[in-house]
Amino acid sequence: METKTARTGPVRRGLRGTLMGAVVAAVLLAATACQGDDDAAGPSSPASTGTGTPKATAPTTDSGTGTATTTPADDRTGDTGETSGGNGTKYKDCQVTELNTAVELEDAAGDTPRHFLLTVTNGTRTPCVLNESPMVRLGAGNDADIVRTLGDVNTEPLVVPGGGKAYAGLYVFGADEGGEAEYDRSDRFTATLVSGDGTELNGTLVFDLPGGLDSVSYDDAARLYGWALTEGMAMRPVTQI
Repeated sequence: METKTARTGPVRRGLRGTLMGAVVAAVLLAATACQGDDDAAGPSSPASTGTGTPKATAPTTDSGTGTATTTPADDRTGDTGETSGGNGTKYKDCQVTELNTAVELEDAAGDTPRHFLLTVTNGTRTPCVLNESPMVRLGAGNDADIVRTLGDVNTEPLVVPGGGKAYAGLYVFGADEGGEAEYDRSDRFTATLVSGDGTELNGTLVFDLPGGLDSVSYDDAARLYGWALTEGMAMRPVTQI
C-alpha cells in the first residue's frame, strides 16, 4: 500500500504539470491569434474616430447648378445660322415668295369700309416665322403712308405651321363723312415683313382690295394689329376703335 501510494503521487503531479502546460499553450495560441486579427484589420476608419484622411473621389463635371443634359440638335432654339435667321426659334423666317395673301372686308354691306382682315397662308409644308408686326402701307411704293401699330408692337416670333395661316387686323378710316371734305384713298395694301433680328426688312407682300372695292378712304386714324394665329385675336383690337 505504501509502495503504491508513493508511486501514484509523482504520476498525478506529472499529469497536473502536463495539463497546466497544455492550458498555458492554449492561452498563448489564442492571444497570438487575436493579435494577428487586429493587425490584419488595420487602423480604425476616420468615420469611427473623427480623424484620418478622407477617401479620394472621382472628379465630376457637375458645375453645381444641376444635372447637365444634352439637347438634341433638332429641338434647340435660338440662332442656328442659316436655318433660323436669329428669330429665336428653330424655324426660318417666312419668305414673301412662299406666302399667299388675301383681304376680307369686315364691315356690313352699305357701311363705310373701315375694318379689314389681312391673311397670309404658308404655302409650304414647313413651319416658318413672322417677326413682330409688319410694316403696312396704304398703297404701293415707298411713298405710300405707313399705318401705325395699335398698342405695343408684338415682338414675339409667330410660328406659322406648314399650310397654316396668320392674320392682321387693319382699321383705315375714322373721320366723319359730312360736307365736301376730301380724303386720301388707297387701291391696295402692302405689308413689308421684318427679319428675325428685328432690324432689317424681309420683302413686301401685296394685298389687293376685296371684290367690289376699287379704292378706300383712309386718314390718320388708321391702325394695325398683327400678327396673330386667329381671326378674332387680330380683329378684336381694331373693332374696338
